[in-house]
Amino acid sequence: MSDPLSEVIQRLQPRAVFSRAIEGAGDWAVRYGAFGQPAFTVILAGQARLAVHGQPPLDLQAGDFVLLPATPGFILSAGAPTPPVWLDPQAGALVVDEKPLRHGRLGGDPDFASLGGWFEFATPDAGLLVSLLPGQVHVRGVERLARLMQLLREETTDNRPGRELMQARLVDALLIDALRSHADGAHTPPGLLRGLADPRISVALQAMHARIDRAWTMEALAKHAALSRSVFFDRFTKAVGMAPMAYLLSWRMAVAKDLLRRQRMGIDEVAERVGYRSASTFSTAFTRQVGQPPGRFARN
Repeated sequence: MSDPLSEVIQRLQPRAVFSRAIEGAGDWAVRYGAFGQPAFTVILAGQARLAVHGQPPLDLQAGDFVLLPATPGFILSAGAPTPPVWLDPQAGALVVDEKPLRHGRLGGDPDFASLGGWFEFATPDAGLLVSLLPGQVHVRGVERLARLMQLLREETTDNRPGRELMQARLVDALLIDALRSHADGAHTPPGLLRGLADPRISVALQAMHARIDRAWTMEALAKHAALSRSVFFDRFTKAVGMAPMAYLLSWRMAVAKDLLRRQRMGIDEVAERVGYRSASTFSTAFTRQVGQPPGRFARN
C-alpha cells in the first residue's frame, strides 16, 4: 500500500532555510504578522504562551515542539498580561545570527529558551497540500524532535559538501515525525492526518494513492473501506474535510502538475498516469481545477 503522508511531504519538497535560538526574560510578549511559510520551534527551557490566529492558545513547556505549516499571525509571551511588541516576520527571516534573539529583560540569565526556524516548500502550488495538514501541530515529550532540530541548526552553519541535501532530509524527517506524533485521531482537525487515523478511511486513502491511475468510483472506494456507500461518504468527508471524489481529483491534479513541471511528460502520458483515458478529458478537468490548460502550465 502507498503511504499518503510521505507522498504529500515529497510533493511539498521542503527545504531548510533558517533557524535561530530565541530567549526571554521577565515579562515579555511579541506579536508576529502572518508569514505564510512553514515555521517550527522546540522549547528548550522555561515556559511560554503561544496564541496563533485562528487556533486555540497553547501553554508551552520544555520539550514541546510546535509546527505551523502556513504560519499565520501569532503572539508569543511569557504568559503575564503584557502589551506585545510587534515584529516583522519577513525582516526577521532574513537575519542569520549565531547570537540568540532576546525578548524582555536584556541582562541576566533567560527564563525561557527555544530553538526556532522556518523553511520553504519548493513546490510553487503548496496551498492544496498544506490544506490537508493541521493548521497547528503541538507535540509534547518527543525527544528526537529536539535532536532533529539541533542537527538541523548544526547543518545551517556547516560548510561541508552536501549541506543542502542534508538539510532537506532533516526537514523531511522533522515534518513526518511531528505529524505522525500529532495524529491521535480524536483531537486532530479534519485533514489527511485525521483520515489516516481512521482505520477504514485510511485503507481508502492508501488505495487512492497507490492506484491513482485507476478509474475509481464511490462504490469501489467504499468497498475498500468495508463500508456502505453513504456511510463511507459521510465518514470520509468528516475526517478529511472534503468529499472522497473531490480529494481524489485534487490529488490527481497535484500529481499532474508535478509531472508536467518536473518530468516534462507529454499530456497523453500524464493523463494516463493520473487516471484519465483521454487527453481531452484530462485537459478539461485540469483547466477547470487549475485555471489554465496543461500545455500552458507546462510551458510556464
